[in-house]
Amino acid sequence: MTFQDFNLTPDLVEGLSAMGYTKPTPIQEQSIPVILHDRDLIACAQTGTGKTAAYLLPILHKIINSEHRHLNTLVIAPTRELALQIDQQIEALGYFINVSSITVYGGGSGVVWEQQKRAMQLGTDIVIATPGRLLSMLNVGDINFKHLEHLVLDEADRMLDMGFYDDIVRIISYLPEDRQTILFSATMPPKIRTLANQILKDPAEINIAISKPAEGILQMAYMTYDQQKFGLLKHIFQEKEYKSVIIFCSRKETVKRLAAELKRIIPSLHAFHSDLEQEQREEIMRNFKNKQLQVLVGTDILSRGIDVTGIDLVINYDVPPDGEDYIHRIGRTARAETTGTAITLINEMDQQRFASIERLIGREIPKTIIPAALGEGPAYTPGIRRSGGGGNGRGGGKPQQKRHGGNKHSHSGGGQQRHGGGGNGGGQNQNRQQGGEGGNPDGQKKHHNKPRHDGPRNGPRPQGDRPQGNDNNSTDKPAQ
Repeated sequence: MTFQDFNLTPDLVEGLSAMGYTKPTPIQEQSIPVILHDRDLIACAQTGTGKTAAYLLPILHKIINSEHRHLNTLVIAPTRELALQIDQQIEALGYFINVSSITVYGGGSGVVWEQQKRAMQLGTDIVIATPGRLLSMLNVGDINFKHLEHLVLDEADRMLDMGFYDDIVRIISYLPEDRQTILFSATMPPKIRTLANQILKDPAEINIAISKPAEGILQMAYMTYDQQKFGLLKHIFQEKEYKSVIIFCSRKETVKRLAAELKRIIPSLHAFHSDLEQEQREEIMRNFKNKQLQVLVGTDILSRGIDVTGIDLVINYDVPPDGEDYIHRIGRTARAETTGTAITLINEMDQQRFASIERLIGREIPKTIIPAALGEGPAYTPGIRRSGGGGNGRGGGKPQQKRHGGNKHSHSGGGQQRHGGGGNGGGQNQNRQQGGEGGNPDGQKKHHNKPRHDGPRNGPRPQGDRPQGNDNNSTDKPAQ
């Protein structure tokens, strides 16, 4: 099957073709016809399957073929980073069509609030919003969704984990009942089913696969005491040259300390955490995406929503809190049907946690012996209960012997901006305070209308998740 088989508007297909994508991913192949036929949908697809384009393509097709243009679609996302990434996918996919969008998320000044409000009141096709800021606008009665046709909940499981259930229900109370509702989630816990039963009408259900890492990822682990971890990282970087690396830590304090230590031996490295201003985070991500920065050290803020290809190594400096976080972390590599390596450092206190991850993904990860110069590491015996210390950089252990195409153009009036694709997505945060509502919002209306003679350049891949080579479109990865 190709994208032409969906009978999408030729300008949409032309945009995909210009970026080298002709064949849909499985989630796109199954979701696009359902959405085109106006049926509600609940879809479970792991990161890297192309789910963002799975809902954007049919919605864009319906918008540009509608007789009356109005506020047509509301996309709710858990964090500003994912909201920006979705907007950038609209830019890329809408390169040859006239579609407007606005991102709405918290932080900033009263001027920003007015820019966002005015852009929504003047009319825009698609609103991409985080729950908190959108609910604040609805509470003051300035936004009218009476003509809304589509509601999309992206990464619904993450929103519920962040405590947005009540906010989502309240937002939906402002929307017309006669609408199409689309829910995408990486996992399908009972609370997602409860929400789906409450807001969806006779939905189609799609479940692409249980959450498991991509086949192209070489997974390996080292048994190591905390004091040996830094020496082990030096060994890993000395053993092979890696062009693009992410090191995940479970705590912000560990990120700051480790980044400061590693920067002495890897100058092209930067820490990425919630204490940074939004402009700083966006600049770091832009440099990393453009290969001007070799290594990022960050928390799980990076594990979702980041749409960067060519990451050839992911290191879990600490074992992730659960299996889903592990999958999202290592899913940053082996995108676009490439290969990549994921290395996890396991101390003596995190063994049971890692064993539960292995059970979730249905395979045992090979344990590699640390270099002799670092001394002997702990044995892997997850069945033995331990007390004290613990992972995440806190434990004790043996002393060390010796991780819418084209540029944007300013447009006067109403805080509006004219642009096509381009830009980079951000990461995602673990909690509401870190990622959902703070920062400097892009409260500007955007028009996605580019000259037909000028193909998209350096824009994000259209999958929205993970590019699948020239036969597919891409947080969440045509990786959120």
